[in-house]
Amino acid sequence: MNLAKIIAAKELKGYFASPAAYIVLVIFLLLGGWFFASPLFLSNTSDLRSLFGIVPIIYLFFIPAVTMNLISREKSTGTLETMATFPINETQIIMGKFWASLCLIGIGLLFTLIHLITIMLLGTNIDYGAIFCGYIGLILLGALYSSIGLFTSSISNNPIVAFIISFFIVFFLFIIQYSLFFIPPFLAGFFQYISSGYHFDNISRGVIDTRNLIYFISGTALFLRLSITLLETRKWK
Repeated sequence: MNLAKIIAAKELKGYFASPAAYIVLVIFLLLGGWFFASPLFLSNTSDLRSLFGIVPIIYLFFIPAVTMNLISREKSTGTLETMATFPINETQIIMGKFWASLCLIGIGLLFTLIHLITIMLLGTNIDYGAIFCGYIGLILLGALYSSIGLFTSSISNNPIVAFIISFFIVFFLFIIQYSLFFIPPFLAGFFQYISSGYHFDNISRGVIDTRNLIYFISGTALFLRLSITLLETRKWK
């Protein structure tokens, strides 16, 4: 069995061995459910646009909380040094932990399908293509934020510090699209492109553009590579 899969399974099991994962998932689902149900009762509209609008904001707190312990815990307890004595490399460690965090995000998204079932039962006209693209966008956004969380967890031995740094990075990437008015015009295009919210909004409208896919895939790969490099550097100190 691939060592990265073994690490991913161990981390995923570790998530559910403590109440933390359940608490985070319940909060995630309650917030998502609230913003889905509010338009349903207040304006008699039933679709998933409100859900796709709130989940990226929930991600700003949810994903840093999920990833803050992944490497910093290993560093603070000394188990990272123990792992270095096994026939396992840094890439397998990072990828295993990355897949574990992404699986937890996927579990959270899977539970939100109850909202899709709800609008199907209500007999609403459903744009399945837009919904599919919306979930693809959420998975890609979750992958990017998870890689950032892994990177910040690799920087510090303190999970709280890792959470704060991760939050500020993902918050910057999310909020920058709303701050373009304050940016000089010749830089606006660049800052718009690095905005995660801009690319997610494009996908969630129902059109998957290769430029948006390249942004998420390359961004995720960049932060995973940085995390691997940090672990490799630590080994040689």
